[in-house]
Amino acid sequence: MDVVGKFGRILIPMSTAFAADYSIDYPMTRRIASYLISKNYCDSLVIAGTNGEFYSMSFEEKVRLFAEVKQEVGERVPLIAGTGTANTHETIELTKEAARLGYDAAMVVVPYYCHPTQEGIYYHFSQICKNTDLPIMVYNIPLFTASNIDPSTLAKLTEFENIVAVKDEAGINPLQTSAFLKATEGKIVVYSGDDLMVLSVMSQGGIGVISGGSHVIGDMMRNLIEEFLSGDATKATGSFKELYSLFSAFFGRNRRLVNPLPAVKKAFALHSGLDVARVRPPLMEIEEDEVAVLKDTLRKFGKIS
Repeated sequence: MDVVGKFGRILIPMSTAFAADYSIDYPMTRRIASYLISKNYCDSLVIAGTNGEFYSMSFEEKVRLFAEVKQEVGERVPLIAGTGTANTHETIELTKEAARLGYDAAMVVVPYYCHPTQEGIYYHFSQICKNTDLPIMVYNIPLFTASNIDPSTLAKLTEFENIVAVKDEAGINPLQTSAFLKATEGKIVVYSGDDLMVLSVMSQGGIGVISGGSHVIGDMMRNLIEEFLSGDATKATGSFKELYSLFSAFFGRNRRLVNPLPAVKKAFALHSGLDVARVRPPLMEIEEDEVAVLKDTLRKFGKIS
């Protein structure tokens, strides 16, 4: 499968909007999708990924979210459903719902909390592949799941033609892109799952990034990737250094945020003017001094006035 041709190089794991009572604000979430497409910040959208707070949603909420966004987006950009859970049966059923609704792929996280063996990880993904024709992106984020998919396990999964890509949180295993590509002999592609690691992943043969920060700097991320692909590594590195201050601000004061989502959502709200900063507890919105740093950084990039 030509993954770049189908899904592109910049995929945004789209934020989910919440109302004051923390229920999903579906109309506002639809506005988020149209806003990101209108700005040309992404090539594809991932719905109910980590940035979409999938872990806090019920099965029914996810299915409705998939349906609402699909109705809004239509065929304007490819849509990828975040269907991964810690439960193999539930993941299969959610993936079937995404297929029924017309999604273009599913992104399935390595099962979390239960600490499966590599045999368990293989079983999980193999059962999903046997029960859907959708292309599957493996989402590897050991920082959050405490389980890392081994390159040999990923290689074994390439027996299933619908395993087409891996989104890797490369910050914790910075050379794993090379190991994945070598083990799978080019049968899958790798996306950086970490804005801070985009150049590291692409320099090892990765094809792009699944980028929360691109809610705000999708245009700048696109320029950076194009500079790298054109062979101007020096210029791409300079562009990355400029963006580093924003990526760092996403982690809050003294990097107190393991999950940068609250800061990403606040930055997106400031940039877009949409009421989208609210996160579901136990996540908390960022503090005022952190908001001030974000505002100052966004002004420097011309992202707010």
